[in-house]
Amino acid sequence: MSVEILIVDDNSDIRNILNELIIDAGYKTRVAANYNQALTEIDKKMPDVAILDVKLDKGDNDGIQLLSHIKSKNTDVPVIMISGHANIEMAVNSLKHGAFEFVEKPFDRARLLNFINRAVENLSLKTQNKEYENKLFSSYDLIGNSKNISNIREQIDKIALTESRIFINGPSGSGKELIARKIHKKSKRKSDPFIIINGALLDNDKYELELFGEEKNDGSISYGALEKANKGTLLVDQVSEVPLNIQSKILRVLTDQKFKRVNGNNDINVDVRIICSSSKDLKKEIEFGNFREDLFHRLNVFEINVDPLNKRISDIPYLIKYFSKKISESYNVKMLDIDENNSYILNHEWHGNVRELRNLIERIAILQPTTQDKISNIIKESLKSGTNVEKVSDNNLSVPLKEAREKFEKEYLTIQLKKFNGNISKTATFVGMERSALHRKLKGLGIKEFN
Repeated sequence: MSVEILIVDDNSDIRNILNELIIDAGYKTRVAANYNQALTEIDKKMPDVAILDVKLDKGDNDGIQLLSHIKSKNTDVPVIMISGHANIEMAVNSLKHGAFEFVEKPFDRARLLNFINRAVENLSLKTQNKEYENKLFSSYDLIGNSKNISNIREQIDKIALTESRIFINGPSGSGKELIARKIHKKSKRKSDPFIIINGALLDNDKYELELFGEEKNDGSISYGALEKANKGTLLVDQVSEVPLNIQSKILRVLTDQKFKRVNGNNDINVDVRIICSSSKDLKKEIEFGNFREDLFHRLNVFEINVDPLNKRISDIPYLIKYFSKKISESYNVKMLDIDENNSYILNHEWHGNVRELRNLIERIAILQPTTQDKISNIIKESLKSGTNVEKVSDNNLSVPLKEAREKFEKEYLTIQLKKFNGNISKTATFVGMERSALHRKLKGLGIKEFN
C-alpha cells in the first residue's frame, strides 16, 4: 500500500530531517509548519500516519488539539507525538487522547523510524480487518421468511440504535455472531471496533489477560479485549463458559465502567457496548451454580432467541438459493441447481444448523456434480448419518399398506406445513389439494395446524 505521512513541526530543521528520513524509508510525505497549515492539510486529505509536534504556534497543547481532530475524523490513523519540552504529564495526556507513540526531542532516528514502521503495520492490519469485516457484512445476511427470522430483523432495527446490553441465545451454527455484527453495523458505534472473545476457547488462566490486558515488567502493555473494544462493541461468545471468578470481575466492569490491567495499579475507563451469546440455557446454568444470576440480569437487558434450523424449515429453500449463489460466485463455478424438496434435506435434523447447510452446499460446489442425480447422491451421503428418511422407510416396510400410507402422508404434510411456515393456502397449492380438503386431511391424520 502507498503510505502518506503528514509531518507537523514549527522548526524547519526538524521538518527537513523528518521529511528526508521518511522519504528514504519509502513513504510519501506532506509537511505543515503551524497549526492552521496542519488543520488545512488534515481537512484536505486525511493522512495515513501523522507526526505532530506538541507545541506549535497556538499554545502548549495545540498538537493535542490536532490529535483530537484527527481521531474525531478517523480513529484508525496512527499519530506519533514529538516534543522538545516533554514531561510525564504531557506524554500521558497524548496517549489518553489516542496517540500511537510519544517521542522526546532530540530523537534517535532509528528508534523513530521503528515507531513509524510499526504505525504503518498497525494501519495495514486495521485496514485488512475492516476489508474483511466489510466483505463479511456484505456477503452474508439473515436469510429466511420464518416468523423467527422476521422478528429478529425487526429486533435488530429497534435495538441497534440503543445502548442496551444484549443477550443472544441459540444453538451452535445458528448465526449468533452474524446477528451481533448486524447490530454493531447499524449502531452509532459502527465506525469503532467490533471485538470478539470466545469464552469456550480460552484456558482458565488466560481469561484475565484476554479481557483486561497486562502491564509487563519491561514497561510494555498488552491490551485486552475491553480496551480494544473501547467506544465500540465487545461480543462475549459462549459466555456460559467464562469461569465464576472472572464473571464477578465482568460484573464489576459493567457497574463501574472501569478496571485495572493485570499487574496494573491505575483504573482504565472504558465505554463499551457488550453483547453476549450462548448455546446453553443460562437459567439452567444458574440453577447448576455455573453462572451468576446477578451477572445474567446485567447482561440480559434485551434477549434475542434464534431457533434451530429444524424448527424453521421454511427458511431452508431461501438459504439454499442464497448460499448456492454466493458460493458459486466465490468458487467461480456454474450456479448450483439444488432440489429444495430433496427428502434428505427436509428430513435432516440439522444439528449444525445454518453452518451445516452452508458446508453442505460448499461441498457440492467443490465436487462440481454435473447432474441432479450426482447432487442428490452427495446430499444423501453427506446427511445419511443424521437423517430420518431411511428409518421411516424401514418402518413402513413392516406395517400394512394403509398404515404405511398414513405414516407417509403425516410425515409428508408435516414437512410441507413447516416449509410454508404453517400457511395452509400455500401448502394446499403446493401439494395439489383444495384448502378445505387439506384441513380435513390434517385433522384426520392428527396433525395440528400452526402459524
